[in-house]
Amino acid sequence: MIEIEGNRETATLAAGCFWGVEFEFAKMDGVLKTKVGYTGGTTSLPGYHDVCDGDTGHAEAIEIEFDSGVISFGQIVEEFFNLHDPTTLNRQGPDVGDQYRSAIFYHSDEQKEIAQGIIAKLTKDGEFDRPIVTQLVPAGPFWDAEEYHQQYFAKRGMASCHIRRK
Repeated sequence: MIEIEGNRETATLAAGCFWGVEFEFAKMDGVLKTKVGYTGGTTSLPGYHDVCDGDTGHAEAIEIEFDSGVISFGQIVEEFFNLHDPTTLNRQGPDVGDQYRSAIFYHSDEQKEIAQGIIAKLTKDGEFDRPIVTQLVPAGPFWDAEEYHQQYFAKRGMASCHIRRK
């Protein structure tokens, strides 16, 4: 496929432990690159142990570069909602803490509007038994996680640990 630079966009999402989220998105057509890291916090250059201690305010997140000529931001957000439980505050499965929160860090007003529309539709359609608590906030600095976290499952030949609704 010929990649057109004008179609390259970025999505930043938090849906609990970043290993499984990254693994699932890396497999999608149109996704050019994924990396895991930390965003939404108050300190510079946070590390894994800093974030896990809960003192930095960062979420474990994934940054996705994608070709919007192949996959839309809306499709990415829809998959995001299929990969985790957006109704649990600061928790995904056994992982508890604000670093495991559900959040969409939008990079443009258009991304914000798309995400709001999808949340409204999921709510209207009663897709979840409880209210969606996903944060919708402007993207800020994204700090790459340590190398051993990048493509964690793929490097180890493991399958994802994430919830899949559909």
